[in-house]
Amino acid sequence: MLFDRVPPHDDDAEMAVLGGMLMSKDAIGEVSQMIDISDFYQPKHQTIYEAIVTLFSASQPVDAVLVANELLKSGDLEKVGGTDYLHSLVASVPTAANATYYAEIVHQRAILRNVIAAGTKIAQLGYSAEGSQAEDIVNLAQAEVYEMSVGRIRQDYEAIGPVVHDTLDQLDKLQNGSLERGVPTGFKSIDDMTQGLQPGQMIVVAGRPAMGKSTLGIDFARAAALHNNMTTVVFSLEMSKTELAQRIISAETNIPLVALRRADDITPEYWNTLNTFWSRLQDAPLFLDDSPNMSLMEIRAKCRRLKQTNDLKLVVIDYLQLMTSGKRVESRQQEVSDFSRALKLLAKELEVPVVALSQLNRGPEMRNDKKPMLSDLRESGSIEQDADVVFLVHRPDFYNKEDRPGEADIILAKHRNGPTRTFKLAFVGEKSRFQDMPQDYQQGGV
Repeated sequence: MLFDRVPPHDDDAEMAVLGGMLMSKDAIGEVSQMIDISDFYQPKHQTIYEAIVTLFSASQPVDAVLVANELLKSGDLEKVGGTDYLHSLVASVPTAANATYYAEIVHQRAILRNVIAAGTKIAQLGYSAEGSQAEDIVNLAQAEVYEMSVGRIRQDYEAIGPVVHDTLDQLDKLQNGSLERGVPTGFKSIDDMTQGLQPGQMIVVAGRPAMGKSTLGIDFARAAALHNNMTTVVFSLEMSKTELAQRIISAETNIPLVALRRADDITPEYWNTLNTFWSRLQDAPLFLDDSPNMSLMEIRAKCRRLKQTNDLKLVVIDYLQLMTSGKRVESRQQEVSDFSRALKLLAKELEVPVVALSQLNRGPEMRNDKKPMLSDLRESGSIEQDADVVFLVHRPDFYNKEDRPGEADIILAKHRNGPTRTFKLAFVGEKSRFQDMPQDYQQGGV
């Protein structure tokens, strides 16, 4: 392909992208979603980008020295300008935070080059064709332009025929029991109603403080990862990994939570149970992340990485209002709305359910029965709109010890693909878990 002058490109932006990627693995996760190796104009930048992505995909750490080693192995280190050039890339950017900005510039320049290339090719087709081929040439020209515009965009519309066929196929599988259900929650009545947590859905678990929304979120994670071997990640913005682990151990082993916080209470029998639990748990695909001030970019990058390396099946975020964007925004409400939108998009992109825990406003406390309602989510902007499923956690005995002690209502207040309903579960606070009530097995809820 011949350009009659230097085609559009931006060397500085290409260097800044690579420098950012060498500084931060989160930047790699974000950038690799935005641009392709062919978006780089300079061949040496293509080579460096490929080496970075190769290390990243293999879950290896990435920095200038390790990329230099990778390039040395493939015999490309001298071609790209040696170790000095890699270090100069890192020095050329003050912070990795702008990597996505520069990636967009690189991508736009690549699109322009594709436009020029396609135009040149179409012109050549026009000159070299015989008159009788005019219609064919128009078709080829259209195909050329389509090819270019499709680039990184998935086909997003489809004729009704194939869609109906797939839907009936799914129905048939459901009937004969061969359709895989979604990610199980571990509660029979809830799973029967929802068929599990579905890929691409955003599920909100909301409640007032101390109602047990974190406990329910962890119950979902335990059911998926420990009992069904499905890779799950829990981003805990409130509790440390140790607190989370204590809750999981207590829920799984029946050892009271208080005992795990007081060494004197752990008897030899308990130690026995703990050791058995540890050996069963060693390879469990459950990941915990308690990084402080977690930003949306980090959460997305980490989820994408786990999807690539471990076939991620469930994401739990505890809790929505504690996330930060790192940007200055006009209002906190707007920021939380942006998070909720972005988490819904993340669920669709990765095709996994994303469970976001959320605080309710004080609405329930103003009512006589203290029962939460969907509108209590309102202060958080679009959460109610974006969610496919909303569970509200309500424990009457929290307000009045005599009122149904040990029982909890899990109110399915929104269910995009089915009816709403209230489920009764037992709340076992000292073991940090909810569990099915015995009668639920007959009634399947209330």
